[in-house]
Amino acid sequence: MTLVVSEEVRGALQARRPVVALESTIIAHGLPRPRNLRVALELEDLVRREGAVPATIAVLDGRPHIGLDEKQLERVANDDGIRKLGHRDLPLAAACGASGATTVSATAMLAALAGVRVFATGGLGGVHREWTVTQDESADLGLLARTRITVVCAGVKSILDVPATLQRLETLGVAVAGYGTDRFPGFYLSDSGHPVDWRLESPEQVARVMRAQDALGGPESALIVARPVPEAEQLDPALHARVLADALEACATEGITGQAVTPFLLDHLVRRTDGASLSANLAAVRGNVRLAGRIAAAWTRE
Repeated sequence: MTLVVSEEVRGALQARRPVVALESTIIAHGLPRPRNLRVALELEDLVRREGAVPATIAVLDGRPHIGLDEKQLERVANDDGIRKLGHRDLPLAAACGASGATTVSATAMLAALAGVRVFATGGLGGVHREWTVTQDESADLGLLARTRITVVCAGVKSILDVPATLQRLETLGVAVAGYGTDRFPGFYLSDSGHPVDWRLESPEQVARVMRAQDALGGPESALIVARPVPEAEQLDPALHARVLADALEACATEGITGQAVTPFLLDHLVRRTDGASLSANLAAVRGNVRLAGRIAAAWTRE
């Protein structure tokens, strides 16, 4: 499977200039049109403002692309045939000539293969509620356990079982640190209600951890930098708790299972909060992208 690395990204990597990987699922499946394309362009611009090169990742006609031009971004945003691809889907997409937007696991895998070390996203997948019954766990966790990449995120989606996810990350040996906080962020919320063992305070400190990972030569696992959405931009916690409880009840009543659970719950949150959850999501993503740009810059300075 040959990676198609854009000229801009290739040049930056060769010159050891900062590069930030961005997923494409938020463009194709996470936002309504035409807002999705505007946000995609905005996120790339935020990376550039931090002095880094954006590398939005997607699969087009069976070929993984590391860095998209504006026409390709438009295709991902507007083509009804764009699939949702996790890392397990990549060989199938390549063999079938399919096009798809990459999730966290697929983006992290392709970014690492291309030599991009820093990746910004919204929230990670994790262990689902009722895991003891469904055994439902995101592929993100296993992939991050064997991929050397730094992921800047706002924690895991609050619809998941957060303490079980943190325990699973510990078991898998994935390093987790709060950025400027001792609490694990809750995606829409600044605080999930659970602590983290490590706290990092600056992009330079994050870069030192990345260098220590390489120097130790241990397992090729990720570093998760969990940055909370500012309290002024978070979803109202009382509203979040009430709407999430309603969404979980509706999910059970309607018999929603498997991969359909996450999009059902997220859509319910958007509709029942009058879009406030989406605003909090985007606020988190913007902040994560800016921080990722600064971390990538610190990483390339030696």
